[in-house]
Amino acid sequence: MTTKMADDAATEQAKKQYEEEKKVTEKVRADSAARLKGKPTPTQEENDLVALGAHILEHEPDGSDPDLGMAPGAGTKHLEASQSRPQTYQTRQQTAHKAE
Repeated sequence: MTTKMADDAATEQAKKQYEEEKKVTEKVRADSAARLKGKPTPTQEENDLVALGAHILEHEPDGSDPDLGMAPGAGTKHLEASQSRPQTYQTRQQTAHKAE
């Protein structure tokens, strides 16, 4: 059984709009798939091996673009408190209470 529709301008407009939205949806899906290329790291096989006691030293490349934040030689950045500004608030002092 097929869908029966009214043969009028509103139906034609709806069909045109549906086709346009369908094209946009397909384009978004294709773009999303292109961004998600590669495979997960760690892979399921690596997870299974670790669960059985294996030690993974380096993961298999996942095929994605390199992470710009982790460029070779970039090292790890640590945040440290600035020493240029003095402490401007009072902290609590803890004192030991004597048992009487």
